[in-house]
Amino acid sequence: MSSSFVIREVRATTVAVPLWGVLRHSNGAHWGRFVRTVVEVETEDGLVGLGELGGGGESAEAAVRSVGQDLRGHDPFQLELLRAKLCNPTASLYNNRTQIHAAFEFACLDLIGQRLGVSVSELLGGRLRSQVPVASYLFFRYPDPNGSAEEIRTPEQLVEHALWLKSTYGFHSHKLKGGIYPWAYEMDCYEALVAAMPTDRFRYDPNGIYSVGDARLIARRMARLPNDYLEDPTFGLEAMRELRREGIPLATNTVVVDFEQLATNVFRRAVDVILLDTTFWGGIRSCLKAAGVLDTFKLGVGVHSSGELGIQLATMLHLAAVLPNLDFAIDSHYHHLRDDVIVGGKLAYRDGCLAVPTGPGLGVRLDPEKLAIYSDLYRRTGPYPYDRDPARQDWVPLVPGQSFDDPGRQVSAEEIAARLGRLA
Repeated sequence: MSSSFVIREVRATTVAVPLWGVLRHSNGAHWGRFVRTVVEVETEDGLVGLGELGGGGESAEAAVRSVGQDLRGHDPFQLELLRAKLCNPTASLYNNRTQIHAAFEFACLDLIGQRLGVSVSELLGGRLRSQVPVASYLFFRYPDPNGSAEEIRTPEQLVEHALWLKSTYGFHSHKLKGGIYPWAYEMDCYEALVAAMPTDRFRYDPNGIYSVGDARLIARRMARLPNDYLEDPTFGLEAMRELRREGIPLATNTVVVDFEQLATNVFRRAVDVILLDTTFWGGIRSCLKAAGVLDTFKLGVGVHSSGELGIQLATMLHLAAVLPNLDFAIDSHYHHLRDDVIVGGKLAYRDGCLAVPTGPGLGVRLDPEKLAIYSDLYRRTGPYPYDRDPARQDWVPLVPGQSFDDPGRQVSAEEIAARLGRLA
């Protein structure tokens, strides 16, 4: 270990980066912004590695800073020791450090790559692909309070938006986030998307909100469509196992997010496709280990999106670049962001793909000016309750869902602005 290549300082900055509109999901909403905590890990020789994590609409800044104090003097090459320091299985019952560990692992891999002059994907075995296909991420949406984004509520509005995304970014796969309206209405919307883009692929994700009975009816409606999979239509491995009898491929990013759950799914198959998340699984290396198990037992592999900025997006692209058994276009919310905190602004799509960064480490660097701008925005707007809908005051997200929104209910931009101001 070089005495100069050890952690000297950890910095954590929470930012709020604006979105195009208020994005709705079955558990609440993204309130017009993503709240993310950016992690900078600096070594004694002045290299800076980047990490990132989010907590819905909350900050993880204090937790990152607390952990960072204990990592001073740590050698970034010692990745297994890093995991041992942060993710003791018993201690993790109390401190939930898995996602914090992911941010530090991102930063350490970034530092190692910079130190050696190679990209993270080269560290992980070398790129099998330099361009990663991405699925569009389609949301039902409240209108933007500033008037820059219209609502998405009807099948016609959804199709118009999807076609615009396809023409702008080149997407060939499309994911509809649902669980807001009654399932039959959302299936009407899904079928309208298929009819409008008949040569493309589709997936539907209502975040586990429907009962097994309703999920079964959804599966039957989807059965003859060009689906990638049906993602988390109902909650829990046993519920998914029951639904799997319908014969449609099932995917999850919620009920198989660690190795014990993965073992359970191997022994008693409930889910066909596991969507690996570089944060939820505790880092890129855990995702790679999981992908090896999935390959052994011939389960499908995808990459999940958790509302990332360019730093975590780079980790997803490096992961996707080295996975031989990546079966599907990866998910990303990225096109919903108005801006980013990395040098050069947002990464660019080309023909529905994102290029794997080729620079040393993660291949992205932090823009101090943008970091300051969006840190200030977070200080002014604060966190938001991810599991609340700003336009449904008395609603709470019961699972399975007991109360779905009326598709005929139209909410004005003025109403949204008033609610965001009152609840933010």
